[in-house]
Amino acid sequence: MAKKKSKKWIQAADLKEGAFTAWCKKQGFGGVNAACIAAGKKSKDPTTRKRANLAATFKKMARKRKR
Repeated sequence: MAKKKSKKWIQAADLKEGAFTAWCKKQGFGGVNAACIAAGKKSKDPTTRKRANLAATFKKMARKRKR
């Protein structure tokens, strides 16, 4: 039987706050935006790819919350 996915997974996530934003600024994007997330998803570093995917998820969550 498959394990049921928790709806509160974010509380258990181990986050390095500001790490992806710092990476984006270092790359010259100025901050987290669509172009930075796309570049992060194409990165060779697996940690950066995961952070980019998480940033995209947060962006979706923020959009849903505004409605």
